[in-house]
Amino acid sequence: MLVLLALIFLLHVAGIILLLVATIDNAWWFTDNMATDVWFRWIKVNGVWNTTDLPSTYPQEYLQAVQASSVLACVFSILGIFVFVAQLFTLAKGKRFTFSGIFQLLACLCIMIAASIYTDIFHQQETNGWYGHSFILAWISFAFTFISCVIYFVLRKKTA
Repeated sequence: MLVLLALIFLLHVAGIILLLVATIDNAWWFTDNMATDVWFRWIKVNGVWNTTDLPSTYPQEYLQAVQASSVLACVFSILGIFVFVAQLFTLAKGKRFTFSGIFQLLACLCIMIAASIYTDIFHQQETNGWYGHSFILAWISFAFTFISCVIYFVLRKKTA
């Protein structure tokens, strides 16, 4: 059981790292001379990357929803790992991992909302670009947080 708990902990940490990279890194959308994330846009001019604000054509309500959901996913997942460690030592069998599972479920839903809104609203009319690694990491972190959420809910009845 100790090995299983260690693997779950590592899965949770991997999910947190992926969430943080997806939220912070500037690689949600690329073209040949531009990189965009949910915070800024970088444009390559004469071989130098310059940061600019996101275009005013982006719907601000959706952009703020993507930003807030991404940050909330990171916060919920980080809170979930602290709760996971605390629950190991404080709660009785049958009650362990419930709160960790809830935090992971919230993180999972938040990153799904952020990535879904970004997919549906932004860059639909652009034909010469592609989604970057941060966008892909957001979807992978969705899978990681969902898997860890399910594991936490399954383990809540097990002894540890």
